[in-house]
Amino acid sequence: MTDLVVRIGTRSSELALRQARQVAAALAERGVASELVEYTTIGDRILDRPLNAIGEKGLFTAELEADLITGRTDCAVHSLKDLPTADPEGLTIVALLEREDPRDALVVGPNTTARTLLELPKGAKVGTSSLRRRAQLRALRPDFDVRELRGNVGTRLRKIDAGEVDAALLAAAGLRRLGLGDRIVAFMDPPDWISAPGQGAIAVQARANDERMTAILATLDHAHTRAAVTAERALLAALEGGCQVPIGACTTYEAKYGPMLHGIIASIDGVSVVRGGLPINADDPASSGRELARQLHAAGGAGILEELREELAEAAAAKAAEKAAAQGAS
Repeated sequence: MTDLVVRIGTRSSELALRQARQVAAALAERGVASELVEYTTIGDRILDRPLNAIGEKGLFTAELEADLITGRTDCAVHSLKDLPTADPEGLTIVALLEREDPRDALVVGPNTTARTLLELPKGAKVGTSSLRRRAQLRALRPDFDVRELRGNVGTRLRKIDAGEVDAALLAAAGLRRLGLGDRIVAFMDPPDWISAPGQGAIAVQARANDERMTAILATLDHAHTRAAVTAERALLAALEGGCQVPIGACTTYEAKYGPMLHGIIASIDGVSVVRGGLPINADDPASSGRELARQLHAAGGAGILEELREELAEAAAAKAAEKAAAQGAS
């Protein structure tokens, strides 16, 4: 046992706290004490707009990273899928815990008997806060009434049970970590359905120059998880994706090929979809992500992304003009 007490930054949601406690428990097994420092992020506070409409990066991470940089905390625990692909200056991901189930999961309300997406009735209301899920839903079932569903896991489940939507898609990992795996009626399996890059992985971030902390936290790192998510996030980075772009990437494990990387680029309306996959190079997983990104780009993804970015630029310009007009009138 050391005299060190590691200060762990975490969001204050129940899921985030459980993930941080998982890190704390792993440190305790290694004789290292810790304490949690809780934060409410901008993504937690703004619930009346879709994530892509807030228009900022690091919606669930920026506050934690700011205090980590200044030394108020020693490390920060994140859902990896919430972290931008580029590390902030001075910070690095020093550990990735063994990954939970990376798939999306279908949850239904009490009056819904369907047990798969295809069994849902025509015009069913399906909730999600993700553009990636929205695009794939519309590609699979254009008849769905896709609704915005924000809030933490508990809030979204309450909205489902209250009948605001007939069904919703959530991350299987979050449900299982909260002991709510029994709410899952179906898993969305790749390659037919692609989840978010890094989904299901817990990331531990520290200051790049903190050698003592890096040495302690690096003992928590899970090699197979790191290889898989490195490939997935390299694809996302190569395509310059974020929460405003419907891009997915996930890894499966196959007897013949070993780890396989799957990716998707889709238009928000689900009309245009490009998919692909390839084996992950164990010696250089990031190169596999970049190569699949290149293939998707060449197969039609470039046009989808260009059209989407033009739409986003127009929306941003309209928003800026509206704000300027409001300020001028006041």
